This record gives sequence, structure tokens and C-alpha cells, in this order.
Amino acid sequence: MNIVIGADHGGYQLKNTLTGFLRDRGHGVADVGAFSGESSDYPDFARLVADKIILLEAERGILICGSGVGASIAANKFHGIRAAV
Repeated sequence: MNIVIGADHGGYQLKNTLTGFLRDRGHGVADVGAFSGESSDYPDFARLVADKIILLEAERGILICGSGVGASIAANKFHGIRAAV
């Protein structure tokens, strides 16, 4: 399965761990950031993840932020995307 994953600074370390876990199990993973622990905004990554799904470049997406709530709300703004915590 092709999966796109993105996180703000609060989810940076978990995203990296999860990316390795998924790749080790044979999944294709597109990492759209964050690429450091520096402050970043989850809506930016929600857009990047949603765009890849809408363009059929990934079948599923994973967004990680401090609580998951903000990223879910941001992702749900995109037509055809349904995100939940």
C-alpha cells in the first residue's frame, strides 16, 4: 500500500519511527515533512498529505501533531478527505 505521512514539529520523531516501521513491512511511504524538530504548522502538512491522496499518489495518509485533533480538522477541509483521531 502507498501511504503518505506528514507531521508538524510535535510529531516529528514519531513520524520518523512510523515511517521506518511501515517501510520495513513493505509499504511505499511518501514523507512530506516535517524534516526537523523546528517549529512548523500542522495545516501545511495536512495540505501536503491531502494533495497526494486527492492526486491518487497515495491510498492512505497519516498526519501527526501534538494531539491529532488539529491535523484532523485541517485535513477534513479538503473535498474527499475524511480524517479522524
